Amino acid sequence: MNRSVFIVLLSATLSGCVGSSASERFVRTAPPPQTPAQTSSQTQVPAREAFVAPRVQQGNGLDSIIGASANTLTARFGAPRLNRIEGDARKLQFVGEGCVLDIYLYPLQAGGAPVATHVEARAQQGGGVIDRARCIAALTR
Repeated sequence: MNRSVFIVLLSATLSGCVGSSASERFVRTAPPPQTPAQTSSQTQVPAREAFVAPRVQQGNGLDSIIGASANTLTARFGAPRLNRIEGDARKLQFVGEGCVLDIYLYPLQAGGAPVATHVEARAQQGGGVIDRARCIAALTR
């Protein structure tokens, strides 16, 4: 009896494997129809998005940071742990004993150089929000 149960289970397992591979078929389809090529006079260039000025953060202890360039910030805090550029925006991250300072730089006008417009500070352990001015003071050389 055990042998017949084993054979039934084995055949059911194998039929599942065979069934799945037989049901998976790749169907070759024709590529989508091509439209006639447009002449250069008909080609449209997408319009550039209009410049949107960033909101500039205000607050105690931020006067020496807001409006500063990346060079000014690295001279003050040293080499950033993170220096990420995305489009015309930039993020610098500075780490010191006990805190992490993220400074976001955006251009204030179209084509302008990015400057610090927003600052966030958090505890190095646990990531809890801490006083920005205190973190800035701790990181200043």
